[in-house]
Amino acid sequence: MKFWTKQRLGGLGLILGLLLLLAIPGLFWRSQQLAQVRANYRSPLAPIIMVPGSSANQNRFNQLVQQLNTEMGTQHSLLRVEVLTNGQLKTTGTIRKGDYRPFIVVGFQDSRDGPANIQRQAKWFTIAFKSLQKAFHFNRFSAMGHSNGGLVLTLFMEHDLQATGAHAERLMTIGTPFNLEEWDTSVETPLFKELVADRQSLPKELVVYSIAGTETYGGDGIVPVDSVNRGKYIFQKQVKSFTQVTVTGTQAKHGGLPENQQIIKLMRQDLLK
Repeated sequence: MKFWTKQRLGGLGLILGLLLLLAIPGLFWRSQQLAQVRANYRSPLAPIIMVPGSSANQNRFNQLVQQLNTEMGTQHSLLRVEVLTNGQLKTTGTIRKGDYRPFIVVGFQDSRDGPANIQRQAKWFTIAFKSLQKAFHFNRFSAMGHSNGGLVLTLFMEHDLQATGAHAERLMTIGTPFNLEEWDTSVETPLFKELVADRQSLPKELVVYSIAGTETYGGDGIVPVDSVNRGKYIFQKQVKSFTQVTVTGTQAKHGGLPENQQIIKLMRQDLLK
C-alpha cells in the first residue's frame, strides 16, 4: 500500500512537472506581450515642450504661444515651469482638461550661457520632465528649443530620455549653435564632439527640423550658420528624418527667430500636426 502511494505521488509529481514546463512558455509569451503593449502605448496627452536660450526665462514664448493660438484658432494651454538651482520647480499657468496638445515652457533660474551651465540645464530639464510626466501622465511629446535650448533638448534626448520611457515625436531647433559660437569652421568644440559621440542614443523614431537664420551671409548676428548646420553630423542617419531650413529677411536676427513668420508657419505645419 505504501509502495502504491509513493508511486502514485511520483506520477502526480511528474504530471505537475510536465504541466509546469508547458506553462512556462505561456508565461514568457504573456510577459513579452505586456511589454510590447506598454512599449506601443501612446498617451492621449502629447505636449509641446519649449526651452528658451540663455538669459531668457519661462516667459520667453508668451507672445509666440499667443500668436500660434490666434493663427490656429485653438486655445492651447500654456504651463510655465522654472527649475530652481536646487532642483525644485515653480509653475505658473495650467493645462486645461481636454487639451491634449498644451504648450509647456521650461526655463531655468540660472540661465547663464556657457558649456558647463548648458550641461547643468540639461540635468535640470530632466528633473522637470520627470515631474511633468508624473503629474500629467504622458509618454509622448514634441519639443522646440531656441538657441541653447536646442542643445539642452539634444543632451536630454541623448542621455536621459530613454530612462523616462517617453517617446519623442518631433524636435525643432531654432538658431541652435551645435558648435557653440565658434566661427572657425576648422574647430570642433568639446560640446559638439560629445553630441556627435553620443548621437546613437537619439530616439530612432524622432523627426528633426533644424532652422538657421541668416541676417548676414555668415549667421544670424550671434550664431554662425556653420554652427547651426553642424546639426546634420548629429542627427542625420540617427533619427527617422532630418530637415535643415535657412530663413532670411528682417526677422532673421537671432533673438527674433521664434517670432519670424516663416518659422511660425513651419511650427504650425511641422511641429503642431
